[in-house]
Amino acid sequence: MKLQLVGCSHQTAPVELRQQLAFAAEDLPGAIEKLQLRFPNTEAVVLSTCNRVEVYTASEDQNESPSHEDVVQFLAEFHQLSPEEIFGELFQQSGEDAVRHLFYVAASLDSMVVGESQILGQVKQAYEEATRLGSTGPLTHGVFQAALKAARRVAADTAIHQRRISIPAVAVSDFATQIFQRFDDKNILLIGAGEMAEETLQYLRSEGAQGVTIVNRSLERSNMLAEKWQCRPDHWDRLRELIVDADLIVSTTAAGQPVVTLEDFKKIESQRHQRPLAILDLAVPCDFEPAIGKCLGVYLYNIDDLKIVCHRNRQARQDEWPAAEQILEEETRQFMVDLHHRATAPTIRQLKESCELLKTEELERLFNKIPESNPAAQEEIAHAFDRFINKLLHPPLDSLRKEAHMGTPHSLLEAFKRLFKLKD
Repeated sequence: MKLQLVGCSHQTAPVELRQQLAFAAEDLPGAIEKLQLRFPNTEAVVLSTCNRVEVYTASEDQNESPSHEDVVQFLAEFHQLSPEEIFGELFQQSGEDAVRHLFYVAASLDSMVVGESQILGQVKQAYEEATRLGSTGPLTHGVFQAALKAARRVAADTAIHQRRISIPAVAVSDFATQIFQRFDDKNILLIGAGEMAEETLQYLRSEGAQGVTIVNRSLERSNMLAEKWQCRPDHWDRLRELIVDADLIVSTTAAGQPVVTLEDFKKIESQRHQRPLAILDLAVPCDFEPAIGKCLGVYLYNIDDLKIVCHRNRQARQDEWPAAEQILEEETRQFMVDLHHRATAPTIRQLKESCELLKTEELERLFNKIPESNPAAQEEIAHAFDRFINKLLHPPLDSLRKEAHMGTPHSLLEAFKRLFKLKD
């Protein structure tokens, strides 16, 4: 049995690499299909967000499980990159370390903004999408369901999520307010109409924003969000004109390439007459070409620019961190115990079944030799056989259970299989 994680996050890789490795929603089915074709007996879940790209694989047979190098090769081929270029940027974890990492991710203790609300939903969505695509199984079902449970326990039993600050909240409250003292007189352009866009709207409204225009490739989604929040929807082909009039832009699309290039911006730059423009690019890959940030009067921030503020966020939650960490460690240990018990259970069952078969054969042979024995005597003899077998098996089985509880049953398990000639 092998559970493995290969990936990168805001902790280990710059936004440029995460952009290159990110999976758009429409690309995910194809990626999962290629993983399954390459490793047919392996379960897989792909978690791709603005802050991380992580591939979880699991297999009952370690020999059929993809290696670290195999997953890197898959990522490189899918994104048309060189394996040598990305290998050193991707971390690998297996077994208990992989389980612990997933639990920390789901509970947002590994997030750029500790306590942010989106990651739990993203983990759940990744798991459900993999399940829909048929790439999950007993191991991934177990670990992802346990991760969701652990995250919910952290939320319920600690205050780490109270007054939580999401990436949109940090972007609006900490960055945009550095440029503008008020928002009620500003022209605000929101590019994108997804979950992050809606959350951004909440914080913009809390800061007093009034003139908000929403533009999205799907006008229907723009209309729905605009109606809900009483904003003005507009057409995608008017994006350049809207940028000319904007004071603040928040971009949250899932496009695979920049929505606005430097060349695009240069064509309209003179029309802005050097008015200050704040751009909060919350998309991965970036919606605005980074070079735009060097233009006069433009203040361009991307996801990685939020790290300093997010660090302060982490510091503010240090008092709750130990309690949350203790919960996750408890949940990790319990999951590993359950997992190892699951691994040992078939062997224990086989051994007991084998002993039961031998007992039945020997009793039958014995009773055939003493046909005059009465039913009561036969029953007592059978009970004696049971007690003998139980006493004989108790020490080795107890040792195996203790090893499983400690998380190290593998060598003893293999010894059992060899000694008693048990089949996998």
